[in-house]
Amino acid sequence: MAQRIRLFFTLFRDAIRGQEQDYTRISLKTGIFLLAVPMILEMLMESLFAVVDIFFVGKLGEHAMATVGLTEAMLTIVYSVGVGVSMAGTALVARRFGERDYHRAGTVSFQLLLVGLVSSAAMGIAGFIYAEELLILMGAEPELISSGAGFTRIIMAGNMAILLLFLINGIFRGAGQPHLAMRALWISNGLNIVLDPLFIFGWGDFDGWGLEGAAWATTLGRSVGVVYQLYHLLNGKHRLVIVRSNLKVRWKTLKHISKISIGGMGQFLVDGAAWIVLTRLAADFGSATVAGYTVAFRILIFSLMPAWGLSAAASTLVGQSLGAGKYFRAELSAYYTARYNLIFLGLVTGLYLVFADTIVGWFTDIPEVVHVASRGLKITVLGYVFFAVGMVMIQAFNGAGDTKTPAYINIVVFWLLEIPLAYIAARYAGWGPDGIFIVIAFCHSLHALVALWFFRKGYWKKTKV
Repeated sequence: MAQRIRLFFTLFRDAIRGQEQDYTRISLKTGIFLLAVPMILEMLMESLFAVVDIFFVGKLGEHAMATVGLTEAMLTIVYSVGVGVSMAGTALVARRFGERDYHRAGTVSFQLLLVGLVSSAAMGIAGFIYAEELLILMGAEPELISSGAGFTRIIMAGNMAILLLFLINGIFRGAGQPHLAMRALWISNGLNIVLDPLFIFGWGDFDGWGLEGAAWATTLGRSVGVVYQLYHLLNGKHRLVIVRSNLKVRWKTLKHISKISIGGMGQFLVDGAAWIVLTRLAADFGSATVAGYTVAFRILIFSLMPAWGLSAAASTLVGQSLGAGKYFRAELSAYYTARYNLIFLGLVTGLYLVFADTIVGWFTDIPEVVHVASRGLKITVLGYVFFAVGMVMIQAFNGAGDTKTPAYINIVVFWLLEIPLAYIAARYAGWGPDGIFIVIAFCHSLHALVALWFFRKGYWKKTKV
């Protein structure tokens, strides 16, 4: 027993320090642990920021919380591009590392940065100019638009930091360097958490910027995180490095990136578009309902982000194993990771079912908001055990470079089923906001089962990247 404890702390130390490993040769359980620890800690910080941010914003009232919810729904476009290109980064870099072609990994990384810079600049300009129109499109009340347009404008204009943070962390994960992704997010979100109350409420003679202060804290914090990432991509201290010979536009590589990214963007866009529609549907029941919906999902994210972090270990292991020609190892890594994820989210389910009201009460004392959020928590977590497996299967597809299969699954489950079912449940069945949460739990559970079925077919092993 003592020996196992010593081994655990030794591996934990190695995971945090980030000693580079050959993930195509070491024990799968060890590989999952070394990859998952920094990924989970990375996502825990992202989750913590989401919760702390809504905690401070919640002090400004339901309109402020609703503004954050509507803006984040719109940000799914930015997230979709960031996640899509990040998936391409993880898949391509992991495959090159599995082949031990580190110079090509640097070339891929440079092309990925070009894609991120161009796309984020275009979206930032559009979001800055049309912030009010976007809020109107989302069904925001006039008072909310008046008080929240500044927040939306700043967040949308600063989307480059958000997108690059996603993108470069995906590159680090593909290279088996999740400790760098973890540190980047800890730096950005740690600074974010410190600046949030200062910029919102002020200090000394400074009265603060209110809701807009939260937007500035987010933009500045994440920009500092991107600077840290770029330093490690360029300093030459790691196997993954961008050198002068990588600084050329490679159209063939850009074609590969586009091919994989489109599927990844499609996955997130379909899921994100469904979320936008569901948020818009919640808005029909008033700002208090949107606020409750936002609080519930911030809390849910707190547990889902670490689960995504654990799932991401499968993406790296699958990609590098395929690059090394070890197909059975790639498949086995997904099943092992799914088992660990199932245990984690099973424990979270019990916690939320028992303490949902108490947890929501930490963020708001508005009775109607508390009611919607606590009900949403209790209903949604009923599907968590399915979510656990589905997350890993999707990450395994993406790590193999097969981003299209999850995109097709998303279209069928989230667009053809979830949206119409939520509308019927909320409006015609008379279930109100509860109907939205019930459909979310059901459709995400179905999504997981379908993903597992396709994964067992094994077509993803033949993907060329």
